[in-house]
Amino acid sequence: MEKYDLKKGINVIGLMSGTSLDGLDLCCVDFKYDGKWEYKIVKAESYSYPQDMKCALSTAQKMNAMEYARLNSDYGLYLGREVARFISENDLKPDLIASHGHTIFHQPEVRFTAQIGSGAGIAAESGVDCVCDFRTTDVALYGQGAPLVPIGDMSLFAEYDYCLNMGGFSNISFTENGQRVAFDISPVNYVLNYYTRQVGKEYDEDGNMARRGIVCIPLFDALNNLDFYTQKGPKSLGREWVETVVIPLIDSYGLLTEDILATFCEHVAIQIGKQIRGGKVLLTGGGALNKYLVERMSFLAPQCVYTIPDAMTINFKEALIFALLGAMYVSDIPNCLSTVTGARHDNIGGCMYKA
Repeated sequence: MEKYDLKKGINVIGLMSGTSLDGLDLCCVDFKYDGKWEYKIVKAESYSYPQDMKCALSTAQKMNAMEYARLNSDYGLYLGREVARFISENDLKPDLIASHGHTIFHQPEVRFTAQIGSGAGIAAESGVDCVCDFRTTDVALYGQGAPLVPIGDMSLFAEYDYCLNMGGFSNISFTENGQRVAFDISPVNYVLNYYTRQVGKEYDEDGNMARRGIVCIPLFDALNNLDFYTQKGPKSLGREWVETVVIPLIDSYGLLTEDILATFCEHVAIQIGKQIRGGKVLLTGGGALNKYLVERMSFLAPQCVYTIPDAMTINFKEALIFALLGAMYVSDIPNCLSTVTGARHDNIGGCMYKA
């Protein structure tokens, strides 16, 4: 594998597609490392998915083997073309692409995870080497394969006591007894956006619909009593659990959309508050823009000082960190922490496709 001189720097484009299907995030970053990571975001943009691609990704888990294989190829080629457009429009000169892919299956308990989007297709269409498939090695090593962001939190945002990201799911990372600890907390936008889309809205802007709703205490209690919230140790969430457990539970109460959103925001806020003892919390992800949700989090956990950073960091932190994981991969630096995932040992996740 080509080795890079991190003291001189490496330019990486990180790609992130979240489970809530908000779109494709692209973040071009300059990294340097000389005992400490330094970074500068050169350019970042988010591209909305065409409706046919959004529909395909949202139903991929139901496809037959031939359809799934074809989508894996088509989506990789699509990603490569979008990266090529991003490079051309912004006159970028990347050394590498690091792609998260789009999670379709995540079942670490049976040592299986799948993030769709052919790395070969990305490299072929963009003309840039691509690292992808960051989770599989960790899952093979009996880890959760997630969350992967904490090593970036530790490397780039060490001044915060906690790093909390709220995208399709919320996840948190912090240092405890000299080790980085991290885990998924609860679903967030994966559920909220599921219900807003049923009434023709991609998301609940500023949480205004939730603000008008009434919390349903029986549903609130039922959500908080789900088995996942009593599990200890490394743990992660996938859409399968949401679709088979959470959404059927919510639907069984027959509530108005506003009441569902209000109840679920309260649930998210209480679960997050349980995990933070106090201190400075960096808050990122689309959920950070939900003003009502953040208000409820602050009210239910007044010991926390939530810091909402600049819009670039809020919106592109995950793409930024996957760019970092790519830089670590090509430099033979472990990019997956066993203290976070429960794997047998730290590992270098990913695979390389040469352009």
